Amino acid sequence: MTARRALSEDELRSRIADLEGWSLQSGKLHKEFRFSSFVEAFGFMTKVALLAEASNHHPEWSNVYGTVVIDLVTHDAGGVTETDVRLAAAIEQLPGRGAFPT
Repeated sequence: MTARRALSEDELRSRIADLEGWSLQSGKLHKEFRFSSFVEAFGFMTKVALLAEASNHHPEWSNVYGTVVIDLVTHDAGGVTETDVRLAAAIEQLPGRGAFPT
């Protein structure tokens, strides 16, 4: 499977099932993370930034106080690819990835 090929709907459903709390919204892998403070949220974003830079694949994201919203999509492939799924899985392995349920 080529990392830069958009996954089919069946492939996406299968892969999302393995990613706790991630969903498909507007054609992108989507998840909100909540933290008790801006500093915790920003610390998490720094960890994600290091993962993203190492994989040369960068999220669309936003941060408001203790909430970080991440959307993953591969624009040049026209959808979610294995690269997006791998980055989401790596984010899920980060310690302290959300102190509060979304």
